[in-house]
Amino acid sequence: MAPIEKAVVPVAGLGTRMLPATKSQPKEMLPVGRKPVVQYVVEELAHQGLKDVLFVTGWKKRAIEDHFDESPELVERLTGKRQWRLLDVLNDAQAPGMNFYYVRQRTPRGLGDAVAHARRFVGKDQFVVALGDAIIYGGAYSDLLRRMMDVHLRHGPAATVAVERLEGEELGMYGVVKPSEDPEGGDFALADIVEKPSPEEAPSPFAVAARYVFDPIIFQAIERTPQVHGEVGLSHAIRTLLKMGAPVRCVVLRPEERRFDIGNFGSYFKAFLFFALRDPEYGPSLRDFLRREVGGL
Repeated sequence: MAPIEKAVVPVAGLGTRMLPATKSQPKEMLPVGRKPVVQYVVEELAHQGLKDVLFVTGWKKRAIEDHFDESPELVERLTGKRQWRLLDVLNDAQAPGMNFYYVRQRTPRGLGDAVAHARRFVGKDQFVVALGDAIIYGGAYSDLLRRMMDVHLRHGPAATVAVERLEGEELGMYGVVKPSEDPEGGDFALADIVEKPSPEEAPSPFAVAARYVFDPIIFQAIERTPQVHGEVGLSHAIRTLLKMGAPVRCVVLRPEERRFDIGNFGSYFKAFLFFALRDPEYGPSLRDFLRREVGGL
């Protein structure tokens, strides 16, 4: 079976829960440590060999395109000042060797609808979906996507979904899956998926974790999935896949892997601190600062 080479990154959400920070810039461009959120996502894709990336953009998302464009005027200025380290940083930000494409979701109709905009780009190929407002941490780079693609190619499901073990109220923030077999092996078949259940109604502790691998049949499932409040949810479309008789598997994040969503200020503050504290240059002084501040509370 051919390797998976294409990735789709939905970045069309309005980011209303992050106002006013997102009034004039995409939430995917908010800095986490030294880099914007979406750069972490692109670096993860590049590390796993995914070179062709389609961004599904929307209103006021032009900054994402600008970020990954070449910057000849800035290169010339930094070269003239012999600022070689900054030139390396700039080059990394532009993700050399990757091919970027853009399609616009003119009206926000949910994540499932955003993925449907990739149909022409995908064609008959299998593809990855990586949400542009979620970072997967696992040391230098998580190999979560590699494990997911391996499972997808080995078992041949219609979809492979990343899941993370969570507890309590956190479960109610995501889709939660119901395994149909023992989940302790690191991947398992899916029996059902429930969108944002209450903790007591959650069918398992495994919540969907912002990374997917799909066969093109997902587009048929999206077409057959009814809108809820004017939107087509991706979890609902995955449930439609199951009703169509198509198999779905899940891959569990390892204990050393963490998902950081930049969907609200609480999770954003935690993500920023997590990465800033690990900065090789500023992390030690920031830790000292935090100790003094926490001690004064």
